[in-house]
Amino acid sequence: MATIKDVALKADVSVTTVSHVVNDTRHVSAKVRERVELAIRELGYVPNAMARSLKSNTTSTLGMLIPNSSNPYFAEIVRIVEDRCFGAGYTLVLCNTDDEPHRQSVYLQVLAERRIDGLIVVSTGAGTDHSDSLAKQLHGLRVPTVLVDREIADPACDLVETAHMQGGLLAVRHLLSLGHKRIACIGGPVGVMPSEQRIEGWRMALAETGATPDIANADALLWRGGFTSQGGYEAMHAILRTEEKPSAVFVCNDLMAIGALRAAHESGVHVPDELSIVGFDDIELSAYTSPPLTTVAQPKERIGALAVDMLLERVGGKRRDARKVVLQPELRVRASTARHASFREAAAPASSAAPSAATPSTENRKSRTP
Repeated sequence: MATIKDVALKADVSVTTVSHVVNDTRHVSAKVRERVELAIRELGYVPNAMARSLKSNTTSTLGMLIPNSSNPYFAEIVRIVEDRCFGAGYTLVLCNTDDEPHRQSVYLQVLAERRIDGLIVVSTGAGTDHSDSLAKQLHGLRVPTVLVDREIADPACDLVETAHMQGGLLAVRHLLSLGHKRIACIGGPVGVMPSEQRIEGWRMALAETGATPDIANADALLWRGGFTSQGGYEAMHAILRTEEKPSAVFVCNDLMAIGALRAAHESGVHVPDELSIVGFDDIELSAYTSPPLTTVAQPKERIGALAVDMLLERVGGKRRDARKVVLQPELRVRASTARHASFREAAAPASSAAPSAATPSTENRKSRTP
């Protein structure tokens, strides 16, 4: 691999002159610059980014930690973040922690050694101890940090997240409006705040309808799927084995909902005629399931763009105080939800009362016969 000395020798200039051309730190005549740039191209010289960063104290590199790269929600967020970084002249170093706190800690150290200018974190793990440990490590890195989706106890970090509890309310209110009363919930990992907040939205929506035995024993209808398709699949099979089955299920992310749809299909339960299902996230795949999934949409474009923009504000010294942004979700109604059977039965007499509106008369039928 060619070195800066090789370039200087070929261009017949000093190493300092090559450095000035590469880093644009001092005026160099057009003739000399052209000679140096030609030597760089011919030798395939690549400047040492780390050495340059030591001089400028910046690397134009941002880091990002996500807990599960196989989850399409995080993959879609990463793509938005990466596009935004690239457009701003920054490269992105991505680390997948696989929801393991130890791996997260190791990757944070690796990113610190790479002298990143800023960090975007979707945290791993759950509980106060983990939150405190992560906050302490982030504080030690001394780089601007934006938290996405999962809040921790660090007042120095920016935060961008969705109103998860409001999303749970939207989902369950939709099911209640369709006449469903016995509504189960498949939640994510215990202690992970977005999941707990979505579950709280489920509880609140049920409570709004009044005290009934189902609502009073709501936790008997709560299952856990770990935010994975396999987890949702297993939880739905368990739900369908219960003696008193629900007529609807709120699933706390789309990946679990896709697993739940498969379980329902394998069990011979027709969605939505026999069971309505609502997911959460609105990943791209949710519109292509069978049937297409009704889901609560997180504003992923805004989440990714805001995370990068807020981080670059701190990197550029335009803002010092931490900022928290909570975005509102929206319900995307598709074909995985339908009216409860009791609603459909109640509506049937009204439709049969006017057969002439739905059935053409004999005269009309004859008039259309060729």
